[in-house]
Amino acid sequence: MGIEIERKFLVDHDAWDALSKPAGVQYKQGYILSDETRTVRVRVTEHHGYITLKGPGGANRMSRAEYEYEIPIAEAEQILAGFTTNGTQKIRYRIPAGNFTWEVDVFSGDNNGLIVAEIELTSEEDEFEIPAWITEEVTADGRYANSSLAIHPFKHWAKQNHS
Repeated sequence: MGIEIERKFLVDHDAWDALSKPAGVQYKQGYILSDETRTVRVRVTEHHGYITLKGPGGANRMSRAEYEYEIPIAEAEQILAGFTTNGTQKIRYRIPAGNFTWEVDVFSGDNNGLIVAEIELTSEEDEFEIPAWITEEVTADGRYANSSLAIHPFKHWAKQNHS
């Protein structure tokens, strides 16, 4: 069984903007199934398509079953257009730090203004370096799951926070 062990953090926008970083990759993804215990996602980048199945996570939302398969990009685009009703768009940057690589997602569309950094670990006990541009950990906050952002976008939170 494939297991994903991942922690999520918010990113300081000013520190991120000042950071020298590699080119990012545009992602568009949509959800065929998304509930509290599982998701089925299709994802498209410029040259690749993927289908991903994720199972229930533990109490801390750090570990969960995950299976991801590359599929032909034309089929991924057809599935995205014909079988999904919600999704997210983002640019993903891969930033090495210590023994790990951070994946930093700069969201656009309805989630514009949100930047989330994720680190995939080999064990929940792994120690890792936290870069200066990382702020609050949000691993346990389900609102930051991509599947949740597809249904309850960040733009609605921003309005609530500024009302």
